[in-house]
Amino acid sequence: MEMPAPDPSVLARKPDLVARLRQVLPEGAVIDDPAETRAYECDALTAYRCAPLAAVLPSTTEEVAAVLRICHEMDVPVVPRGSGTSLAGGALPTADSVILGVARMNAVLETDYDNRFIRVQTGRTNLSVTGAVEADGFFYAPDPSSQLACAIAGNIAMNSGGAHCLKYGVTTNNLLGVTLVTMQGEVIEIGGPWLDAGGLDLLGVICGSEGQLGVVTEAVLRILPKPEGARPVLIGYDSNEVAGACVSDIIEAGVLPVAIEFMDRPCIRATDAFSGAGYPDCEALLIVEVEGSEAEIAEQLEVITAIARRHNPVELRESRSAEESAKIWLGRKSAFGAMGQINDYMCLDGTIPVSALPDVLRRIAQMSGRYGLDVANVFHAGDGNMHPLILFDANKPGDLELCEEFGAEILKLCVEVGGCLTGEHGVGIEKRDLMSHQYAPEDLEAQMAVKDVFDPKWLLNPAKVFPLGVSSARRRMDMAAE
Repeated sequence: MEMPAPDPSVLARKPDLVARLRQVLPEGAVIDDPAETRAYECDALTAYRCAPLAAVLPSTTEEVAAVLRICHEMDVPVVPRGSGTSLAGGALPTADSVILGVARMNAVLETDYDNRFIRVQTGRTNLSVTGAVEADGFFYAPDPSSQLACAIAGNIAMNSGGAHCLKYGVTTNNLLGVTLVTMQGEVIEIGGPWLDAGGLDLLGVICGSEGQLGVVTEAVLRILPKPEGARPVLIGYDSNEVAGACVSDIIEAGVLPVAIEFMDRPCIRATDAFSGAGYPDCEALLIVEVEGSEAEIAEQLEVITAIARRHNPVELRESRSAEESAKIWLGRKSAFGAMGQINDYMCLDGTIPVSALPDVLRRIAQMSGRYGLDVANVFHAGDGNMHPLILFDANKPGDLELCEEFGAEILKLCVEVGGCLTGEHGVGIEKRDLMSHQYAPEDLEAQMAVKDVFDPKWLLNPAKVFPLGVSSARRRMDMAAE
């Protein structure tokens, strides 16, 4: 994956930069020792590594603004970083950049149950937002698989989802407002603790912008009352295509489960061995969860199980207790860790129409045979957000490149059938060079024009989202105009 060459003038000014940063940040908040900056050389897309020039760990919005003003004045690129769980290389630094980590910004600033919102600093982890309100009967809906570790900052940057996004939506559906610091160090309040702010929908522009427009330091998040109850049903099938058809039929029937999760045989075997969840021996597994009162749960499950039986399941197991529910979910929640124990893999993220699931799964299987690389499928089937895991040997020369080529073909297939390149992982560097496959030149130009407004020098999160050739040409044009 190509990255731009570092700016020699920035490297030469490192001592001056570090000295100025130390003047505005507390002791220990500036890291410039090469041995220590290696901790920031990659995120969860570990195939690519590059140590930054330095890393800073501010604790307040004011400190973030001070850092950005200095870097803007000195023309130093800045890479915002939450918890580093990005699977798309969204927080990969360049050698001449400063990593701006928000990990120390993790406080709860305000909780309002009457108006159902919580205001937090964005270094707070996803799961700990629910942890702050669950004793009072509330929860925060988006639940990425990395929710134990991932930060709200990264969730906003990538518009993260999770297993329960089918019913509750992704981050943008649960984000009410942000405090944003621009590259020039200006602090802006966008949205707030109400359903819909007046004026331009700048909040919709910020959520999912991957750190291209500013650094989000605080967020107002929607919290919801916990449902009366929830119950999953486990459904096993003898083919991926049949399982995909079942998902499509459930959605077509007008039932809205809180989650529909899919796993195929390689993933079923790995997760069962890892967690002891007791999954059936089958080719494809669905976990469908509904929630509400007991009467609502019973009514929804009656419709879902009737649909499932029409497709001749290998096994149909309805949870009857909290313990059984936890066991059904145990394997799915540990899927990525379980797969990591048996093989190197690259986790993709593409979205397709639900009706296209059977065909897309069949075509991915055909590609797998052609490339000679196995694929394990585990994903949010209810909204068509796929996460194929391509298995490869990181120590075998050429395997990574073959894996990337295979992955690009899968993502192009997603676009071909009416979907898009990403559902929740973002573009980062992983899908950067595929953007031209989804967007026409005029579309990319419009997106880059928005970045021009917020970050005229193009210093924020360099080499991400936009194809390098396109973005470099844009920068040369802007510099010539200046």
